[in-house]
Amino acid sequence: MISGKTRLLALIGQPVGHSLSPAMHNAAFAADGLDYVYVCLDVSSDDLPAAVRGAAALKLRGFNITMPHKRAMVPLMDELDEGARISGAVNTVVIEDATLRGYNTDGGGMVMACEEAGIELSGRRVLSLGAGGAAAAIAIAFGEAGIGELHIANRSVEHATELRDKLRGAGMENVEIHPLDALDEAVSNAEVVINTTPLGMKDGDPLPIPVESLAEGAVVCDAVYRPGTETALVRLARERGARVVAGDRMLLYQGVLAQKLWTGHEPNVKVMDRALS
Repeated sequence: MISGKTRLLALIGQPVGHSLSPAMHNAAFAADGLDYVYVCLDVSSDDLPAAVRGAAALKLRGFNITMPHKRAMVPLMDELDEGARISGAVNTVVIEDATLRGYNTDGGGMVMACEEAGIELSGRRVLSLGAGGAAAAIAIAFGEAGIGELHIANRSVEHATELRDKLRGAGMENVEIHPLDALDEAVSNAEVVINTTPLGMKDGDPLPIPVESLAEGAVVCDAVYRPGTETALVRLARERGARVVAGDRMLLYQGVLAQKLWTGHEPNVKVMDRALS
């Protein structure tokens, strides 16, 4: 029941009509009797600063940010957590007394998804495909989880170098860069492979890695999720015997972390998961 005291939460992006986040969050609020409602707001890049000011003026409790606005949110925040600061991308905002606090829960969400699958990250050799905000957030969270080495493969070596230097500055020492023409070797040496590129979002996208190069017992994590189906990477990696973490699991757990920031309550993970399914 929506009342005069109901707190408003939102997803801001463009487009947002396909999002599963409203179903996930509202199911948990209903199940636990929390007086919140979560909606989608389609906002253009030009209108983003005004929308953020409006969210604060209207006293929203907070909101999520999705493509293409995650990077553009950074200068609009009053405060940033380490994940948002180093990654240069915000996916969750908490509003309190007109103060906008930006977080990035993508990395923590992927770590929790790996924990759910029983995947041990400590000491592992990890290959990250991509060097954008999601890659950075996941790298930071994986570093906190104690990985042994991080290898970055990206189309732009310049962007990969920038990310490496940021991570080293944050205390991650064992970070190396690999050109895409050496991807076969990088994949074969990796114990955990993470796709943070957009490849897999659309039918016909090329695979981000040569799956035939995966080492025996490798883990493949995909940050891309497609409602109602698997990405080709997840499907083919599983067929080759790899352990996989699909993007919908990261979506679930980044949402769990965001909801806890907004409400202060332990989210109803089972209900959220059922809504996504």
